[in-house]
Amino acid sequence: MENPQSGPIEYQAQNLVIGGGIAGIVTALELLDGGQSVMLLDADSHDRFGGLALWAFGGMALIDTPEQRRMGVKDSPALALEDWIRFGELGVDDKWPLAWANCYVKESRLLVYEWLKSLGLKFMAAVNFVERGELIKGNSVARYHILWGTGRVLTETLISRLLQHPQRNNLVVLHDHQASDIVSREGATTGCRGIDKASGQPFSVQAENTIVATGGINGTVENVRKHWPANWAGPPHRILNGASPLNDGVIHDSVARLDGQLTHLDNMWNYAAGIPHPQPHFDGHGLSLIPCKSSLWLSPDGRQLGPAPMVTGFDTRQMCEQVAGHSYTWQVLNWKIAIKELAISGSQHNPGILGQRFTQVLKEILLGNKRLVRQMLAESPDFIRAKNWDELAAKMNQLSKEDRISAEQLCKLADDYDRALADPSLHDQHPQISRIQEIRRWRVDRLRTSNMKAIGSGRNGPLMAIRLHFISRKSLGGIQTDLQGRVLTEAGEAIPGLYAVGEATGFGGGGASGKRSLEGTFLSGCILTARKAAMAICKMPGQR
Repeated sequence: MENPQSGPIEYQAQNLVIGGGIAGIVTALELLDGGQSVMLLDADSHDRFGGLALWAFGGMALIDTPEQRRMGVKDSPALALEDWIRFGELGVDDKWPLAWANCYVKESRLLVYEWLKSLGLKFMAAVNFVERGELIKGNSVARYHILWGTGRVLTETLISRLLQHPQRNNLVVLHDHQASDIVSREGATTGCRGIDKASGQPFSVQAENTIVATGGINGTVENVRKHWPANWAGPPHRILNGASPLNDGVIHDSVARLDGQLTHLDNMWNYAAGIPHPQPHFDGHGLSLIPCKSSLWLSPDGRQLGPAPMVTGFDTRQMCEQVAGHSYTWQVLNWKIAIKELAISGSQHNPGILGQRFTQVLKEILLGNKRLVRQMLAESPDFIRAKNWDELAAKMNQLSKEDRISAEQLCKLADDYDRALADPSLHDQHPQISRIQEIRRWRVDRLRTSNMKAIGSGRNGPLMAIRLHFISRKSLGGIQTDLQGRVLTEAGEAIPGLYAVGEATGFGGGGASGKRSLEGTFLSGCILTARKAAMAICKMPGQR
């Protein structure tokens, strides 16, 4: 190692893993299991080791599991692949995305589900039915499994196994070390350059294999705008960041300079319902809400959004497209709808699941999550309550600093909706109500969805409104890889010594999900791609 005064600190490694999220941790863990030595660079601090998974809800799309069978769900890899390709609109030219989709449906049961169970992790008994599809059919059956303990317990378990590994002496973890460039010589990757953020000291790593696990590109609003879908209305003026500023795409650009192929970067998994984080970790930090199904979802001037009903659980991408171009949107509802249906994605706002407290979870499902609604009313100015329509409209206009909401208009919209609720003969004809009925047919969703609660009824008050913003989340496109995780050129050739895993690859092949995910293919996609790449490295000739 050189004296810091004479130049960059120089490191040597057999395997260099760039990224301290779940994909990087699983890659390092699998390499250690295979007898390899590893240097892991984490751009974040020690207390944030694990990346976004620390705050993730922990949902995973899994196929033909005991949990599904106990609920009477008949699933198979063939059915899942059919749903996956149709919903994602994958085409015949999507060679590697299709290969990874096929890999996921066939191998995730063993390489993700069984592996996590072997580590002592558990899934909640109730399997959720998400992304049913709207214009395009999505999931045919319920597949969304929730980790008992959320993504935080997953992260803590994997970090503990990594740091207490029998081959721990073959592991070096460097926090606050941000890679800025992949280095190559004569067509082969030789490591990276970067900066130690704590000291400002440049460093370089020379390695036999370099594995990119840096996450996606959606951590900067500039990237979201740059890769905005061409056929959508323009992006809203304000976009919240539901990812991390560290997911900036710098290493993606470096891979591209080495002739690595980047594909489908305009395919993004964002959300239509975000609010500014009450305790932000960085500028522009947002919270992703699971929006209430029984509310009125309105444009800034109080018009109902469409043409498709804005009911979560059907097509997340379509909802994002319908709010595109609006600076913000509103949900109008009441107290009883909110406590029954409101949820926030992530570990922080689901303490019952995080703490594995079954009684608390059951109580909040049956009696309503009053704790969460009260917390948001106290902490977030974007949550409003009022005694009547005049007061609600006035508070909405005061918050937006625009005089665009009319109390008479709000009252009419609610009356029209409530009238349809009260007449069973209109239920099947009403787009929103018919979808709520469909959701309630699945017994898990029935517990979390209001049973025809009138918005304007005084018995269900007070009235509420929530101002929502578009929020970035995950990249569905990225670095193209083969099934060994090797980074490919435009000609389809593997770049020697260079691999990529997790969200950096669009969760496999540069875009395995296509335009839409069946939901829950992200944490599991990180695990699957990381294990596959590490296994391939361990099997390479000459690897000890």
